[in-house]
Amino acid sequence: MPSHKLGRTTEDIRREISALLRELKDPRVQNVLLSVVRVEVTNDLSYCTVYVSAMEGLDRAKTAVQGLRSASGFLRRELGRRVQLRHVPELIFKPTDSIEYGAHISRILHDLDVPQDVPEDRPEDVSGEDEQ
Repeated sequence: MPSHKLGRTTEDIRREISALLRELKDPRVQNVLLSVVRVEVTNDLSYCTVYVSAMEGLDRAKTAVQGLRSASGFLRRELGRRVQLRHVPELIFKPTDSIEYGAHISRILHDLDVPQDVPEDRPEDVSGEDEQ
């Protein structure tokens, strides 16, 4: 039976990094609404790729990732204090535009929302069979 340690560790790292993002004082990160979209940890726990998205778009996420890279030492140290690991993985930050893309899809779906005209005097056949 496979161990679920890697999945638990990945979720713990994601949760703690999300909390640590609020504590950073770097202006590139502090004034941006950031979200940790996904975290991928290698099998040997030596590298951790963190995908970060910003509400303002991909350009703002790229700027925030520069701030996160400069604060990666602090983040790694704090992560080691909060998550009990023998070796804290090296953090690799990558920007993504998934929040902006999701909002765009939501706007498209909202625009497609067309009211369906159903005559009130004729009840719909619930069974799906036509009576002849």
